[in-house]
Amino acid sequence: MYVYNLFMSRIINRVTLQLRRDLTACRRIDRLPLRTICCTARKHAENSDASTVLGKQWKDTTETVIIGGGCVGVSLAYHLAKGGMKDVVLLEKSELTAGSTWHAAGLTTYYHPGINLKKVHYDSIKLYESLEAETGQAVGFHQPGSVRIASTPVRVDEMKYQMTRTHWHVTPQFLIGPEKIQELFPLINMDKVLAGLYTPGDGHIDPYSLTMALAAGARMYGAQIYTRAPVTALSPTADGKWDVQTPHGTVRANRIVNATGFWAREVGKMIGFEHPTIPVHHQYVVTATVPEVKALKKELAVIRDLESSYYLRQERDGLLFGPYEREDKMVLQDSWVRDGVPPGFGKELFESDLDRIMEHVEMAMEMVPVLKKADILNTVSGPITYTPDLLPMVGPHRGVRNYWTAIGFGYGIIHVGGIGKFLSDWIRNGEPPYDLIECDPNRYGKWTDVPFMCAKARESYGFNNEVGYPKEERFAGRPTSRTSGVYELLKDKASMGFHAGWEQPHWFYKPGDITGYKPSFRRINWFNPVGRECKLVMEKVGVIDLTPFGKFIVKGKDSHRLLDRLFANTMPKVEHNYSKCLLFCCCRCEYCKVYPQDFDHFNSHHYASVAQIVIFSGHINQLQNSRMVIQERDRVIKELEEKVAFLEAENREMHDQMDYFLGEQRSNPYSSSEHTPQIVYRVTMCVCVCVCVCLGELGWELYIDQKNMAAVYRAVMEAGKDEGIDNFGTYAMSSLRLEKGFRGWGAEMNCDTNPLEAGLDYFIKLNKPVDFIGKAALQEIKAKGLKRKLSYIKLDSNDNDPEGNETIWHNGKVVGNTTSGAYSYSSQQSLAFAYLPLELCSVGQKVEVELLGRKHPAVVIQEPLVLTEPTRTRLQRKTKG
Repeated sequence: MYVYNLFMSRIINRVTLQLRRDLTACRRIDRLPLRTICCTARKHAENSDASTVLGKQWKDTTETVIIGGGCVGVSLAYHLAKGGMKDVVLLEKSELTAGSTWHAAGLTTYYHPGINLKKVHYDSIKLYESLEAETGQAVGFHQPGSVRIASTPVRVDEMKYQMTRTHWHVTPQFLIGPEKIQELFPLINMDKVLAGLYTPGDGHIDPYSLTMALAAGARMYGAQIYTRAPVTALSPTADGKWDVQTPHGTVRANRIVNATGFWAREVGKMIGFEHPTIPVHHQYVVTATVPEVKALKKELAVIRDLESSYYLRQERDGLLFGPYEREDKMVLQDSWVRDGVPPGFGKELFESDLDRIMEHVEMAMEMVPVLKKADILNTVSGPITYTPDLLPMVGPHRGVRNYWTAIGFGYGIIHVGGIGKFLSDWIRNGEPPYDLIECDPNRYGKWTDVPFMCAKARESYGFNNEVGYPKEERFAGRPTSRTSGVYELLKDKASMGFHAGWEQPHWFYKPGDITGYKPSFRRINWFNPVGRECKLVMEKVGVIDLTPFGKFIVKGKDSHRLLDRLFANTMPKVEHNYSKCLLFCCCRCEYCKVYPQDFDHFNSHHYASVAQIVIFSGHINQLQNSRMVIQERDRVIKELEEKVAFLEAENREMHDQMDYFLGEQRSNPYSSSEHTPQIVYRVTMCVCVCVCVCLGELGWELYIDQKNMAAVYRAVMEAGKDEGIDNFGTYAMSSLRLEKGFRGWGAEMNCDTNPLEAGLDYFIKLNKPVDFIGKAALQEIKAKGLKRKLSYIKLDSNDNDPEGNETIWHNGKVVGNTTSGAYSYSSQQSLAFAYLPLELCSVGQKVEVELLGRKHPAVVIQEPLVLTEPTRTRLQRKTKG
């Protein structure tokens, strides 16, 4: 207690002294600008190096204008210029690094719990390692490695889970024991330490020096950087360009990039967008010299105490400690959302609040006892920007032409290099270099209102170091305005998932089930109910709400011609009363379901006169489908979004039951009855494989106005009572689609794969006369031959199943990775898709799948495990014949 009181008295004395000094020097009472860690020499360099408009020729036109001179914007300028785009202008309202960059703690790590962002982190660190030699500017990059501390058994499971998702990446990562942890951080109290996730090459970098080195590189390669050049207005031109207005003149640009950090909302409002970003108060403490640290012969590894939710690293001969407070204690700067960022705010800070982080201080002192005697040199409390899901918004923004965003970086320093390269490649080459769809700025919409944004930002900040489970759900701010017409009927009967803002049932409860969301790395309360639902679909009738699916209408007399260029399959014809449904593979996105519709009764055999074509696709690839079609801007695109619901029923004998449910509705999809009131879009009565549902059984789908969905649902459930009709959810859907061998977007298919290696040859017509997008590339790939192919594997496991991104081993070497997986209730074993080298793709080939630290024997099998109903019917007829 004495040490604690002494520590607190030192905190109070130093904060009081600092407050007096700052109030005297700055004569401010509304904000406390605390001292920075930067030395006087750095401040002098900052002032002398800052670019000004004075003495520099103003550019009237340019290829790209980047708005914002933080580390992200400067990195993009550097990468664009280095990549060959010499006509690049960066505009900064005050001086480089003003905003969140200058006060950042500067942590760098290869680690990320996701798959795609590991590539961003990797590219960043590789750039930082070479940047000083390239530009001649010191960057202050330290690489002592980092250790994520596990002090509970579930944390050890989490680390094993992350290890199997990393082995097939280039990033080095190791699960280590207490002895190695103490070697890397000898000042740690080992009483509670069970294991650690060690990443060599991790460390920290000086954000100011990094930005200045990137700026030097950008100038060296030809980019122009203007400071003290605030953007005052943005005006689009008729030809898709932008007039960027500043006090010093107007620049006409082919494209603009918003990289303005916590000013992103202000810039977005200039063109009518309300970007869902919000500043969060983040504090870290820097100590004075600690004798035990000074005595060390090598730099301490960075540690992240996950249970106590803080990071800690060496700062010169002291320590730097930064916590993430709980939801109820963290602070949002929500007044900036309401009133805007105060004019002139740039290198100011918030007043520190040590009481808010004191519980983390106490836990840190227990884990690293030398902190108890440490004097506090500085406390930094500054704004960092959060989005609702903690991921940045990167890429072209829908709604206007040639407007790009690079905003919402809660961890900007580690993203800087990789995101700059990613965006530069995308801008220069026209397509993203790899899959990063989770950062698509268009994943948000009107449903992302301010209350939702604030609730999710609070949750995400407090969730920073929570256990990352598979099938993770977070519930703050839910439900949004995106609820389907049957949500109120189903919400108490099911465990709900969150998909593109929509609430959608994962699985349904029955008496005796353990209800609710129970996170785990193993099979849990959902496992048996999901098996029950799979049996329902295979033997009786199942109904699922697929409202989150993407729904598009492509209109115009050349609709067919447009889509024939986009899709690799042959477009279907419109037939009397019915539309043929066909699956399409697009070389830029997922395969979709397409219905040409002759609403205006044009001659259906003249493709150019088809008035309307409806496209349905999974919610995950909806963003890319929209971007893909909108890029072909000669057509009118309308996305249905919230207006149309999607209700699907699946079973083995659906044709007969369809007659019973809908009666004459089959022959007249436009009529209405008491069972299907005011159906506004065609009811398709065809045998089809539905994208994402992928059950392969005979089925029917209703595309219904949301306001009528509940009535239709009740009518269908009542009519099917004698047939055993019931609900099923997306977990059962996933299991059934794996049994049928159907590919899924974002898993088997994404920007990092091609349709030939994914086994989608059937949907690609290389001999069709139209030069569809990607045709030449596919012909080249086919001519060169494949190096890997998607394989179908089975494995036995006791209490957990593959879900995708697990490492595949053969003879002690990493040979591939799974893309998706689930338990097959029909065959009582786990199934997975996996990309394997061609020499390991043969049926019967044995490999191993890593799950939670164990390698499970697996074997390549013939797909599919369960034949689709149409295939079974054809085989039966063939046998009889």
